[in-house]
Amino acid sequence: MASLLEITELQTDIRLRTSVVHAVDGISLDISNGETLGIVGESGCGKTMTALSIMNLLPTGGHIVGGSIKLEGKTISNLPDDEMRRIRGNEIGMIFQDPLTSLNPTMTVGKQIAEAVILHREVTKEQAYDRAAEVLDLVGMPKAKERMGEYPHQFSGGMRQRVMIAMALACEPKLLIADEPTTALDVTIQKQILELIDGLRERLGMAVILVTHDLGVIAGRADRVAVMYAGRIAEITDTRTLFVNSRHPYTEALFQALPEKSAETREKLYSIPGLPPDLTNPPPGCRFAPRCRYANDKCRSEEPNLLGETPQHLYRCFYPVGDEERADKSRFAVEQPAPLAADPNVLAAGPQGNGEYLLRVEHLVKDFPVTKGAVLQRRVGSVSAVADVTFYVTAGQTFGVVGESGCGKTTIGRLVVGLEQPTAGSIMFQGRDLSKSHGSEYRRDRRKIQLMFQDSYASLDPRMRAGTILREPLVAQGIGNRQQREARVQEMLDHVGLPRTAVDRYPHEFSGGQRQRLGFARALMLSPQLIVADEPVSALDVSIQAQVLNLMRELQRDLGLTYLFISHDLAVVRYLSSQIGVMYLGKLVEVGPADEVYLRPAHPYTRGLIDSAPVADPSAEKAKEKSGVRGELPSAINPPSGCRFRTRCPLAQEICAEVEPPLVPFSVNGHHAACHFPLEPPIGDAASAAAAAPVQPAAPPEPSWQGPA
Repeated sequence: MASLLEITELQTDIRLRTSVVHAVDGISLDISNGETLGIVGESGCGKTMTALSIMNLLPTGGHIVGGSIKLEGKTISNLPDDEMRRIRGNEIGMIFQDPLTSLNPTMTVGKQIAEAVILHREVTKEQAYDRAAEVLDLVGMPKAKERMGEYPHQFSGGMRQRVMIAMALACEPKLLIADEPTTALDVTIQKQILELIDGLRERLGMAVILVTHDLGVIAGRADRVAVMYAGRIAEITDTRTLFVNSRHPYTEALFQALPEKSAETREKLYSIPGLPPDLTNPPPGCRFAPRCRYANDKCRSEEPNLLGETPQHLYRCFYPVGDEERADKSRFAVEQPAPLAADPNVLAAGPQGNGEYLLRVEHLVKDFPVTKGAVLQRRVGSVSAVADVTFYVTAGQTFGVVGESGCGKTTIGRLVVGLEQPTAGSIMFQGRDLSKSHGSEYRRDRRKIQLMFQDSYASLDPRMRAGTILREPLVAQGIGNRQQREARVQEMLDHVGLPRTAVDRYPHEFSGGQRQRLGFARALMLSPQLIVADEPVSALDVSIQAQVLNLMRELQRDLGLTYLFISHDLAVVRYLSSQIGVMYLGKLVEVGPADEVYLRPAHPYTRGLIDSAPVADPSAEKAKEKSGVRGELPSAINPPSGCRFRTRCPLAQEICAEVEPPLVPFSVNGHHAACHFPLEPPIGDAASAAAAAPVQPAAPPEPSWQGPA
């Protein structure tokens, strides 16, 4: 096929005040009409900068200093700004990573989409708005014409991403660049967005460049994949070959860091040591050598070229994975940690609890009022965020809560740590009801429960140094003198693997993974017994994610911590958790041992979440193309009657709208689910009992499982 886009020896620099960052250093790529090219790698590897170079939308100080970019044979890398504007949005469209910050909050979405049409097409304003409605409908926006007059903040994350896609497609570009289009989105929304891009590519015949750090996203979507590291291509080939026969050690390490690879064995995830190199002064030789477990003196002194056995599979390595020369790894100077746990016997069975319930959440309800009027604020309804949820968490173990955005899992976390007060129900911690405690007793109990925030950067005061951030809870609680507080800060930095010199640095001077470690250290300062971790790894690279997950398991073992782990990623939850609770629209619909829930789900919603999650296996991704959760999440202001999942359930029947299903047992290990038509048969006479008395029993079970009664 003829090449639509050709990139030859592209070099992009970003000039800083005292140095120059060589962000893209001599990469060559080509993409044909109708093809999808995936670009993967860690943050800072140059993949986004490559996309921005194509669009000529480089940050301040950024310039293309070498090489060329050609679109249909025409060089566009050195075009003047006015000529490049005619290409941007017209021949090349781009979906940016964060739609909320990329959309203008002061303009309606219809006006923003129509703006691109008016700029690039000789049309009237009315015709431009008609085109905007047409592309909104094309990307699956419900009631597209009615929503044209709404603003970005009135849309959910998935719907904002659809608006961004509509803007990029308004002028039918030949090339679509999608830069991390699904980062931090729920697995169900992520699948919908990826299927949408895939379907539009086939329908419109355009080429797609898919930029991501998620190998699962690439597996079922891309025709070819380029793996980037430190501004250069480390490996490039077709997708199936990369997943079956990767040759570069960096690619191999990315695969080994995936949680699903170790979920069944509970072995320690492989974590790539160190950090990507400073691109203001790249290391000599192979740029991956300082972090490579196979590197020798030749790797550290000589730079490998991008070569391979065939032109279709190229890699930049002297000793590629799978070569006979690598069979005896002892001949290399391997000083890096082994890829698996040093003591697999400790981690193989997961964290060991002591059999006692540390946390008992019973019949928990949280309704948020919906008001109307600028002055009187009349209550006109309520949002049912958490609706009669019961679960128990054993000391020393991890209870994972999984579900889509809007299901109530973060609200439960906020209720447990005391940031919200429950409407009804109880939160029993060490035998005391936190919702009824006051004064000094309340403060003492709350000290033992701490929160790890999803966005570590936003949760840290940018004006405070790390040492001050860590000392703050000790000062607020009046614990210790100055020397004791300093000693505690140093101890926590050691625990989370940060250097003691980090006390003098500000949050912006840390990497994403280091900030998450700092947030973890802050949560540990008061020696808590329970950590509520709210999506702590959702936006991290797979390698950094592995480091944080390993750290959480090690500290759980060393300090006896208990986790309430909240996530939308079932693979991560399964790896870390002893028990899993699946939530949907404020209800707990399935709960039980992690492996049972993941491998033998009883509820159709759980099965849909599993099928929606991307996996790093092209064959598996193709096999579940048409599966997963479909449709939009109903409003929590007016949730469906009976089973709340029935409006999206392929098995729903009349009884589902009339009777709310109770939680019934599906195994003697405490696997329960609430469904009239489950995927697995219940045990005993649970089915008939459920039909006779469709009410959740109030009495808790014996302490043989950590789930609801």
